[in-house]
This record gives sequence, C-alpha cells and structure tokens, in this order.
Amino acid sequence: MMQLLQLLLYCEDVKVMNDIFKKKLSTVTLGVKSFSDNLRTFSDEVVNLEWQPPCFADPKDAMLLARLFNNEKIVKANEIAVGKYLNAQPVLTKICSAREVIPDFKGRKLLHSGPPIAYENMCGPMQGAVCGAIVYEGWADDIESAQNLVRSGQVELSPCHHHHAVGPMAGVISPSMPVFVVKNTVDGNEAYSNLNEGLGKVLRFGANGDEVLSRLKFMQEKLAPVLAKALEILGPIEIKPLISQGLQMGDECHNRNSASTGQLIKILSPVLAGIDGGAEALRFIASNDHFFLNLSMAACKCMLDAASGVKYSSMVVAMARNGVNFGIRISGAGDTWFEAPSLFIKGLYFPGYGDKDANPDLGDSAITETAGIGGFAMAASPAIVKFVGGSSQDALNNSLRMREITLGRHPSFCLPALDFDGTACGIDVLKVLDRHILPIINTGIAHRQAGIGQIGAGITNAPEECFVKALRFLAADVL
Repeated sequence: MMQLLQLLLYCEDVKVMNDIFKKKLSTVTLGVKSFSDNLRTFSDEVVNLEWQPPCFADPKDAMLLARLFNNEKIVKANEIAVGKYLNAQPVLTKICSAREVIPDFKGRKLLHSGPPIAYENMCGPMQGAVCGAIVYEGWADDIESAQNLVRSGQVELSPCHHHHAVGPMAGVISPSMPVFVVKNTVDGNEAYSNLNEGLGKVLRFGANGDEVLSRLKFMQEKLAPVLAKALEILGPIEIKPLISQGLQMGDECHNRNSASTGQLIKILSPVLAGIDGGAEALRFIASNDHFFLNLSMAACKCMLDAASGVKYSSMVVAMARNGVNFGIRISGAGDTWFEAPSLFIKGLYFPGYGDKDANPDLGDSAITETAGIGGFAMAASPAIVKFVGGSSQDALNNSLRMREITLGRHPSFCLPALDFDGTACGIDVLKVLDRHILPIINTGIAHRQAGIGQIGAGITNAPEECFVKALRFLAADVL
C-alpha cells in the first residue's frame, strides 16, 4: 500500500513538473553567469544574481564573519561612528611649523607615511625622503652623513597617523616644515598635513638634492608666513564646501585637484594681492594643481579621527601604506594596525618606465578613499581615467561598486553623474569580506629608487589580509 502511494505521488510530481515547462517561466539563477545560459532556451526571462561565497583561507574565518554580520553591538557602534564622521566639520584654522602644533613632536624626530617601519626596511623613496629631511633640518651636512645618523638610531621615526597627521607618498614631515592645521569644530579634534611641493623632483618621492631642499626652505621661510597672514585676515576656511565644489567640477580630490585648488586660489587671492610676497605665493600655488590634495587629506583625517574609538565598530578609519606594508585601522580597535604587504599598482606609465621600475603602493593619501572621495568618487571625474587608466564607465562603476562595502552615503559629497547622490562612505570590514569587494584606490606610482619621482598613476586595492585580521580582532572583542 505504501509503495502504491509513493508511486501515485511520484506521478503527480512528474505531472506538475511537466506542466511547469508548458507555462511561461521567469527564472532567477545565483552565482556563475553560465548557469543561466541553458535556461534561456526554456525561460522567457532569466535574471542572474552576481554572487560568490566569501573567500577565506581558513574556514574558521568564514564562521566568524557569519556570527558577526548584523551583530547588534556592531550595528549600533557603526551607527555612532558613521554619525560622528558625517557630523564633523573640518576647518583650516592655522598654518605654522609642525613642531608648534603636532603632539609629541620634539627633538630629532621625523614622521612618515603608513604603519610603523624601521629605516632599514623602508622602500627607496622613503629612505631618500628621510635623509633629505635630516639635511633640511641641519642635523647632517649631506645625505651620507644623514644615512649614518638615522642608522645609528639618533633620529626617531614615527608614523604620521600616530600624531593625527598625514602626508602623501613618503609622507615625511620634519619639525620645521609648515603644516596645515585643520580643526573639527564639532568635536574639537585637530589633524595636520604638510604643504604640497608640486610635481617633478620632490621630497615625497625621495628626491633630496639642492633643488628640493631650496624649495622646502622657500615654503618654510616665504610661502607659509604669507599664507598664515592671509588666513589670519580671512579667518577659518571651511573645507567640506571646497571638496563638495571640487567633486561637482570634475575633481575626485585625490589624483585630480584642479578645480579645488582653483577654488582655494579664489578665496585667497583678494587678500594675498595686498600682502608683500602674496603674488609669489599665488604663482607657486597656481603652478601646482595638486596643492589642495594635502588640505583635502588633513580634512579627511580630521573627519575620520572623529569617528575613531567607538567600541565594537567595524568601520575603517584609516588606510595607509609605507611602500612595503599596507595598514588599516578600525574605529573599534583604537590605534591597532592590521597589516599586509602593499600591492603593486595597475595603471599608465610615463614614457620609458614600466612595471619593473615601480614601487609598491605608498603614502597616506588613501585617507581620501577611506573618507569616501578619491577612488570612491571617480564617477565625478571621468577625466581621471586619462591619468590612471580605464574608461569613463569604469570610473562610474568603481563609485557604484564601493556602495556594496560601505555603511552610508555622504550628503555633502555629491556625484553629478549619479544624480547627485552622495559618495559611498564608512568602509565596513564585514561588508568587504562578505561581498569579497576590496576598497579601490587611485594613486600615483613612485619609482622604486629614491629621487626619480613619479613614473605613472593607476588603480590598486587594499589587501584582503588586512580585513581578515581586523575580523579576528572584532570576533575576540565581541563574541
């Protein structure tokens, strides 16, 4: 009797299946696109959902991610962290020497980009910049003496991020260098960055000859005092509106800063026109479309520092590279770095250079992507692809893709190409690993040898290993 019943049920199932294939079908497939190819023969409509399982070398990490995703503690912490970031109001308040304002910056001490690294392990451009800064400060008479001084341990080296500062490429800041002082008027925290030297042979790429040091002295002794006086007359300058205007005028505020620099000149020029040395200062700024970059970086650092220190938060508050290692910090882990080897950059090279000449990813300028601009805002800057490679559609797709791994949109940083929707912001460690989408960074390519300078520009990503390490930290803290 049971066998007869099973046979009848089987026949009924077959009838149902046969009826299904006689009807109009709408099918959804999950995973590899080829799954849907055969179905198109029978189905009037086939929708393929792009999906792949998280990729982990250790299956235990996948289980940790599953347990942490949508965890109530993390969700609430992220709401606080993102809110503090969005509410921050970065304002340029002062231009002065680094030793006057940067915390714990005394004696023979230099700051550098990225996570901590010893001199002997630094890449060529960073070593060159360190030695150039030592000669610039007068601690040594020449580069060879500077090398001996730092190798003997008589010069302390520390990451910019440990002092609420940021610097592009090698990122070296010495005590006498002028810096932008950016203050968050909501929470009161400050951030700092050196002034941009321009392109060509510059300290941030490891150049350290007489031309480089003379330019740095000009910036210290002439440019900075004039700009400081202009700022005293003008009063504080809000930076969010400048970034916002730049995005709507074709900048992404990392590798393209033409419009933003122009807006800054527009603000400064009426005052500089009436100050001794003002014309010379304007000529220097106008000759360097990247001048706004360092100010943008300081503003991003200031906003993200406001979001730091929220227990259990999985929001990334810093991404930085020292040319050897890439490090991230997350809000819920304080000053802890999660590191992996820096990746190489895929992009366009200047004539005569290629992959064999390139240094791995370098600099603190990824703070812009961490804040939702730069590579995350490439949709605003289709012209950037002529510099970093790809197409205008690639630039648009990059901005859309970053929405998958972030906690919100920035209402002030709008992208015209996306109907003025805000940039994706608040990188979430858990979403990065769940979606298997790594944060995109557009950046310059430095020659691996000191002093040669920039040899191209392109696109790279934050290494996945950094996020896996942060995941393990969160699991130990939350579960």
